[in-house]
Amino acid sequence: MTPKIGILAIQGDYEAHSRTLDRLGVAHSYVRRPNDLDGVSGLILPGGESTTHLKVMREECLWDAVKKFGADGGTFFGTCAGAILLAREVHHPTQPSLGLLDVSILRNAYGRQLASEVRMGRTKLSDEPLEMVFIRAPIIESTGPGVELLAQDDGHPVLVQQGRVLAATFHPELTTDTTVHEHFLKLIGQS
Repeated sequence: MTPKIGILAIQGDYEAHSRTLDRLGVAHSYVRRPNDLDGVSGLILPGGESTTHLKVMREECLWDAVKKFGADGGTFFGTCAGAILLAREVHHPTQPSLGLLDVSILRNAYGRQLASEVRMGRTKLSDEPLEMVFIRAPIIESTGPGVELLAQDDGHPVLVQQGRVLAATFHPELTTDTTVHEHFLKLIGQS
């Protein structure tokens, strides 16, 4: 069975993830209400502003539905603000999170757009360097024992995985490289 991917589509550049999945020929749909999760094998939580995601998810009754999707064994991929939402702990400032990934994240590490940049980095996913687009990226300060470090930059984890949860502090959807999305799809295939 071919997986269908849900993309949280309430804020942020969710359309960039859609274009990446289109290039890979993967069926996907936008998730804006709890019933949009029906029939979805994996869920992408895009970048944007994590407190806005949080507010709208609660208003649309998505918060509990997404938590249930996780409790039922759903596969997740969070980028930037999506990584913040997946974290066990978020601080600077503190905010609620889904707690699906055993990491502690510093949310406002780079408060200004000028702190954004593109870098090339090594990952465990490919022998080739990966283009990493950082836009006011959060910092993963610590990881739990079950979290695998897939890439780091400047001494900080920037791509991590714990079981069926994948998180990047950068935006792979803003490049033409599909390596990270392909890895996410492999996680779904392992179910």
